[in-house]
Amino acid sequence: MIFCLMTARVLEVRCKSCDRIIFKYLKIGKGKLWHCWKGRIIEDYSVREGEIVKCACGKVIGKDEKKWIKLKPFSIEY
Repeated sequence: MIFCLMTARVLEVRCKSCDRIIFKYLKIGKGKLWHCWKGRIIEDYSVREGEIVKCACGKVIGKDEKKWIKLKPFSIEY
C-alpha cells in the first residue's frame, strides 16, 4: 500500500471514561475516526469478548466487523 505521508498520523485512541490507551492507530486522511482498520492498528491494548471490543475498565468501545472495528460513538477520544 502507498500512503501520502502528509495526511498520515499516529493517534493514541483512548477510553473516554478512564483515559487509558486502547489503540495506537495510523490515521490516514482527514475527518473523524468512525472505525479502525485492523491493518492500521500499531499497538492494541483492548479486551475482546467475542465480537465486542472493550477497554480494560470494561466500557464497550466497539464491535469487530472482520476488516475493521466499528467504534461506538462518544466512547473514545484521540
